[in-house]
Amino acid sequence: MFGPAWLVMMADMDASSTIGAAETGVVLKYSLIWFLLLLVIPLYFIQEASGRIGLVTGKGLGELVRENYSRRTAVLMAFPMALTDVLTYAVEYAGAAVGFAVFGVPPLISVPIVFLAHVFLVVGNKYSQAERALLALSPLLFLSFGLVLWQRGLKPHPILVVSSSPSFLFLLAANVGAVIMPFMLFFQASATAIKWSTRKEGVGTGEAMKRVRVETFVGAIATEILMVFVEMSTAGLDPSTDFLSPRSLYTALASASPLAPSLFSVGLISAAFLALVVISLGSAWGVVEALGVERERAYMIYMVESVPAALVISLVPTS
Repeated sequence: MFGPAWLVMMADMDASSTIGAAETGVVLKYSLIWFLLLLVIPLYFIQEASGRIGLVTGKGLGELVRENYSRRTAVLMAFPMALTDVLTYAVEYAGAAVGFAVFGVPPLISVPIVFLAHVFLVVGNKYSQAERALLALSPLLFLSFGLVLWQRGLKPHPILVVSSSPSFLFLLAANVGAVIMPFMLFFQASATAIKWSTRKEGVGTGEAMKRVRVETFVGAIATEILMVFVEMSTAGLDPSTDFLSPRSLYTALASASPLAPSLFSVGLISAAFLALVVISLGSAWGVVEALGVERERAYMIYMVESVPAALVISLVPTS
């Protein structure tokens, strides 16, 4: 049963969360580490419920709402998520574009590459194939961000800090807002249902539920540890650093070591791509389930959402 819970937690560490954690480190240094670790609790309980629903019912959230309430209610729940995910796609493509730009690859080339890789993985492949590819990609996040932190080293910044300053409260709210996103609920329920329906091992529901809980809890800890890695890696950097500017990002991280900008960029690209796939699956599954359409047609929803975002970001110059 391993896969859905871990991947949705890794997707929680998307390009937006990575840049948010980096900005938190620059402004507040280690001040929010304690709070990031506390976020493991709500993240676990909410996503565990989503995984349990998918396992016990064998259905996704969109399908369950449609069957138990109405198609209209399901559509009203799923379509706003799909619309906002268009903006989320744009953020992920932008994050990947920034990462590639550090290596000298312009958005006009990098974004189409990411888009085509995404299409290849999502369209025409079974979920199990996409899952295996993303599971293989996920260690890159720990390796890249972990190495950046190792190269910067630990700094004597205070950890247990609480403040009423506007910057502290703003970043506190930003980190809370990045914890649970709608696509995560749809993805974990649907992916768990698919995984359970195609299982080959002779595992009972009770044992499978235990595994889902453990995986969800470990994943919740892992994604917040990644946030801590990034926050600690950027602590004490130039406060004027713009992490959406490849030049600014490179200049700031190069003070740690010549490899730090490249390592951070690899992590940013990996986080953005993994999140792109998970978001597209969760969003598209939610819509087709709400409409009562076969899940195999979900790729149509993905194309409608992703193409405009990719086109816009590919034409935006980076500096």
